[in-house]
Amino acid sequence: MKPDHFEVTPACTAVHHILARVGDKWTVLVVSYLGNRSMRFNELKRAINGISQKMLTSTLRSLERDGFVTRTVFPTIPPRVDYELTDLGRDLLIPVRGLGDWAIKNEQRVRDARARFDAAHGDAEVQRSFAHAAE
Repeated sequence: MKPDHFEVTPACTAVHHILARVGDKWTVLVVSYLGNRSMRFNELKRAINGISQKMLTSTLRSLERDGFVTRTVFPTIPPRVDYELTDLGRDLLIPVRGLGDWAIKNEQRVRDARARFDAAHGDAEVQRSFAHAAE
């Protein structure tokens, strides 16, 4: 059902900004790992397959800025830095894990839907469409 009138409100804008922060794959993975325990930078880097040092640094800084993660520096040689979820980050962990559970439960249904769509629309056409949309 379509609404007759949709108005972008401050609440919509807030939701957009929060989802932009927490909805990317690296944030979901970092929050998921830190949900188990505090971790050091290199522990996270080894645990998260495919993340670059630059992307992990950027993700952690953004999460720290937004209040989801704390960074604790210990005055040792070499310095030890631990990252852990704040109370806000632990609150975020609830929907993140829920979404993960949903994805695992429904993975086959999504694959089946994609296969039906690709069969109906031709695989080459679908690839062109998605390539154009990504530009």
